[in-house]
Amino acid sequence: MTLQQLRIFLGLAGMGFWLAACIPSQEQPTDREVVYQVSTIDALLAGEYDGEVTYGQVRQHGDFGIGTFNALDGEMLELDGDVFQIKSDGKAYPVADSTKTPFAAVTYFEADTVVPLTGPVSFEQLCALIDSLIPSENNFYAIRIEGEFESINARSVPRQVRPYIPMVEIVKTQPTFAYERVQGTLMGFRTPPFMKGLNVPGYHLHFITHDRTRGGHVLACSVAKGTLSIDFTSGFHMTLPNSGSFHRIDLTQDKQAELEKVEK
Repeated sequence: MTLQQLRIFLGLAGMGFWLAACIPSQEQPTDREVVYQVSTIDALLAGEYDGEVTYGQVRQHGDFGIGTFNALDGEMLELDGDVFQIKSDGKAYPVADSTKTPFAAVTYFEADTVVPLTGPVSFEQLCALIDSLIPSENNFYAIRIEGEFESINARSVPRQVRPYIPMVEIVKTQPTFAYERVQGTLMGFRTPPFMKGLNVPGYHLHFITHDRTRGGHVLACSVAKGTLSIDFTSGFHMTLPNSGSFHRIDLTQDKQAELEKVEK
């Protein structure tokens, strides 16, 4: 090793030590105030429907969250540590730990704000109320509403087969479900606007009935009465796929317009 190479090596080693010393030990994905996420929403929009992470691994990072399944086989909802798969028939099924996901976001739900709701409260009014209760739009918020709903309009998507088509095309023929005067849980996240491309900016909510038999991705709702709970969450950890297909997809394009069509 030449003298110059030795200087470079020692300089890099010193920098590595400095970086390690500056990273707080509490910044771990198992922190209870962290949103743990698998992959990115733009990868899902691009047709990256197969993942490597199992729901057994996901549940190690949270007891509350939403997502989907390999081959885009329905909507995922994790509530109190139990994971459900809401398939294209609108029915909720328990999920084995070995089941894999291409996209999911979970956290440990611990309410910081609890507010009673007396309806009717529309989806738009609910979002406006939550906006008035949070200190900043630049943090993550886990949202949970338990109660009785005058109506829930929801959807799920059917299992896909290769070659996969973009999600914006799939939702054109997505099955939708109308629930009337139903008790259950509406839950999900309010995500900061700067997360565009990584997650869904704003509100992304799923629903499951009180008896845990039906549900879906929420398109609209009206709350009759219930309880709104909000968990302020400041941390974020992402796990990216280690597959060749993820490495090759183009994630430089702005897909916000596609996302708005998919979410609505």
